[in-house]
Amino acid sequence: MHVQEWLETIPAVAIYALVGVVIGLESLGIPLPGEIVLVSSALLASQHGDINPYVLGACAIAGAIIGDSIGYAIGRKGGRPLLAWLAKKFPKHCGEANVALAERSFEKWGMWAVFFGRFVALLRIFAGPLAGVLRMPYWKFAIANVLGGILWAGGTTAVIYSVGIVAEAWLKRFSWLGLVLAVLVGVTSMLILKNRAKKAAAKAETQPVEAAEAAPTPVPVAD
Repeated sequence: MHVQEWLETIPAVAIYALVGVVIGLESLGIPLPGEIVLVSSALLASQHGDINPYVLGACAIAGAIIGDSIGYAIGRKGGRPLLAWLAKKFPKHCGEANVALAERSFEKWGMWAVFFGRFVALLRIFAGPLAGVLRMPYWKFAIANVLGGILWAGGTTAVIYSVGIVAEAWLKRFSWLGLVLAVLVGVTSMLILKNRAKKAAAKAETQPVEAAEAAPTPVPVAD
């Protein structure tokens, strides 16, 4: 059963709650398919009047902002041991290579990593906790978190809902295509990020060795 077919079997209130909770947990640092659930729900809203797209978008935005904020607080309190725990619990998503790539993104972009991280599956999971671990000033995190949450969650809901309304007749027969495209985009981005993560981790491992080799050899002093 497709995600959208399953969503059709539950009431609107449960869908609102599901979207908010899944996106919130994903933003908190737990790898869940938040984007797929949001896209499926927005498509469903375009075909069924029972689901209010404004309420759906508001729930998605709230889940994204609140989840990221909780993740920030946990990361700030848990520090590096938290990242080690996540790597142990979710090695495929939160392994050392992925963490290395996320850290490099934060070092390079700062608060913009939180903002643009909303649109990248890997950074969407790490943004909140990692910002806390790296002690990013909360006001910077809050601004990027709120703006990113509104643009990603609200924008995704609006775009997918609008497409569903315009092409309702077509989507009734091929509604699965939107999910397939979302999955393909997600998988492709993850593969690219994993490849970059491996390169970043390998580079991080070789840097101490190169530094040690470049260090001058101590000259023995004669007595």
